[in-house]
Amino acid sequence: MQKIKKGDDVIVITGRDKGKRGTILKLLADDLVLVENVNMVKKHQKANPQKGQAGGIIDKAMPLAISNVALYNPQKGAGDRVGFKVLDDGRKVRVFKSNGEVVDV
Repeated sequence: MQKIKKGDDVIVITGRDKGKRGTILKLLADDLVLVENVNMVKKHQKANPQKGQAGGIIDKAMPLAISNVALYNPQKGAGDRVGFKVLDDGRKVRVFKSNGEVVDV
């Protein structure tokens, strides 16, 4: 079980996009994540008529290191560290370190 999963709301804790919030779109390898509307770059794209793609300059989200994002804790209003806990019924869930609140429902 991983500490950060696809669909989680995260906040960037370091780098030029520090403080921005977004949703995890994709996990790449073990240490890279793709976050919605964060780490955007301009890419010059060549037209491809077979795929129906127009040419030009497009905005594209680039991956971030997973260590540069933290899971967003809505009650704290900031990023928080994540730990694991086994419930009474035997399920393993993620919990916030600061207040012990369960992340997974």
